[in-house]
Amino acid sequence: MKSVEMKNIIIGTAGHIDHGKTALVRALTGIDTDRLKEEKQRGISIDLGFAHLKLSENMRLAFVDVPGHERFIKNMLAGVGGIDLVLLVIAADESIKPQTREHFDICRLLGIRNGIIVLTKSDLADPDFIELVRLEADEFVRGSFLEGAPVVAVSSTTGAGLPELRAEIEKVATSIREKDSSQYFRLPIDRAFSMRGFGTVVTGTLVSGTVRVEQEVDLHPAGRRIRVRGIQVHGSSAAQAVAGQRTALNIAGVDTSELRRGMLLAEAGRFQPTRQIDCAFDLLLSAKPLKHRAPVHFHAGTAEVEAEVRRLRGTDPLPPGTRDYVRFLLSEPLLLLPGDRFIVRMFSPVVTIGGGVVLDIVPPRRAPLERLRILETAPEAERIALLVKESRYGMGMPELVARTGMLEADIQKAAGAAQLMTLHSPQFWVIDPGWVAGQLEAMHETLKQFHRRNPLVSGLSKEELRGKQLPGAPPGLLDAMLALSKTLIADGETVRLASHKISLKQDEEEASAKIETAFRAAGLAVPSLQEVLAKSGVEPNRARSILQLLLREKKLVRVSDELVFHSEALQSLRLLLAKRKGQKFAVPEFKDWTGISRKYAIPLLEFLDRERVTRRDGDARIVL
Repeated sequence: MKSVEMKNIIIGTAGHIDHGKTALVRALTGIDTDRLKEEKQRGISIDLGFAHLKLSENMRLAFVDVPGHERFIKNMLAGVGGIDLVLLVIAADESIKPQTREHFDICRLLGIRNGIIVLTKSDLADPDFIELVRLEADEFVRGSFLEGAPVVAVSSTTGAGLPELRAEIEKVATSIREKDSSQYFRLPIDRAFSMRGFGTVVTGTLVSGTVRVEQEVDLHPAGRRIRVRGIQVHGSSAAQAVAGQRTALNIAGVDTSELRRGMLLAEAGRFQPTRQIDCAFDLLLSAKPLKHRAPVHFHAGTAEVEAEVRRLRGTDPLPPGTRDYVRFLLSEPLLLLPGDRFIVRMFSPVVTIGGGVVLDIVPPRRAPLERLRILETAPEAERIALLVKESRYGMGMPELVARTGMLEADIQKAAGAAQLMTLHSPQFWVIDPGWVAGQLEAMHETLKQFHRRNPLVSGLSKEELRGKQLPGAPPGLLDAMLALSKTLIADGETVRLASHKISLKQDEEEASAKIETAFRAAGLAVPSLQEVLAKSGVEPNRARSILQLLLREKKLVRVSDELVFHSEALQSLRLLLAKRKGQKFAVPEFKDWTGISRKYAIPLLEFLDRERVTRRDGDARIVL
């Protein structure tokens, strides 16, 4: 029988204190989300509560019940970030209150797109007052994502309206697109505790990707590598958890005392925390003007840190109701990615003033507004092209993933669409073609000057060219660039202009012949190199250049720092040894065969060993 694929939807409550959020979740699921002793004593939610409900054969709901009291808004923010659908709870006997407004602002700023307005405590209000509250709710949400959303009056005490609410939840949930389990794994931690017999356990809403038993993951911002020993989804053991599920992970490699709400588990080796972000920021109309360098509370995922606001154009306060690009300097590192949403609250009074979306986690010192516009609104190809153009030598796959959060396949596709130059060996690397053209032009000029100063030298070594033009560049970049050039030629480890040809003057031709003749005539008992060059008839610098030319043409062969032989003499030596293949011999015998002294014999034998003509065997050698 074919298994039914389960759709997982996260539902969060929002609303004023004592408007019946917890009672509503209990009525829908049968689970009391108030787990703390103080919550039960005081009759209010202080921290996050969680419940679940299998709504149908192919749909499972996870509820995040948040506290409504203004003192616990930071706890509310730790739970609302990963939800797919919000139940905006308004008590039918009280209507809209301060935390209704703040919770609603938070939902809007976090980009939540789906919701239902629930008028609770309908048994405590007469029908006319309920209708008035319904009209107030309609007016309150006009122009927002909740405009036109279902409005359902319920009583958690009598059960009135609950079937209708379940039906609306299923209807809305069916149309919601699930979180992407194909993306990289990220799970913001909202609870950490120890269980006897299990050890350390963390819980959270799996916002993207998949996690499996025995998988290694990274703990951020600590940078610790830990292992997943076990997984529970909605109270049942599972081999894996996927995006959109409330998840409990039994982890090894870290003690509970080292964990706290606000940390985050992520795909191993993919990401790095940041302490500075550029973003698109919305300041609420109800807020006061936001000053440049103002201290604020910054909430992202389950984390809360202090931060400082930096305006990117001017230093005048940001007017209420304004959307602008700003920078936040974080007091502690957080793992954030482009596209992540956040909430900002003032220090005094501690109220929500705005929120936004992360655009860049490694911003440059100066951030032109056009650059941020591209990062916010442009297609992936244009955003990748921007980051690559800003880099010194292009970017590799690990850095592109860390900067964007994109999958490797999507990055490759975007690089292709942007017509960027890509290397695949020795590693994947993306470069801006315009930059490559400019560098090749600069190399051309460098080599042109080099040839002018060194007409008898065939070219510049790759190592020296790399040091001049591409210091610190990744391996293989120079070779890949040279392969694209029509005017630069790589001859082994030397680079020259394609148009460069060595042309000897008459005195240089004569000097070359003298040098070659001296070594050819000497056989294996070669003269001193300095002596030969001194008798060449040209000044020392040109003589050394001619020597290098003869070595490159393989007419001469350098055997050691001091000894150079003519290639014909070495070829004759090879033929002599070839007749003694397999024979074992010592230095005295070699001297007898060749008629040379030990001064030449030892360096020649070491050269023959390197060339694999002979092999040393103790104090003797064997002809191969």
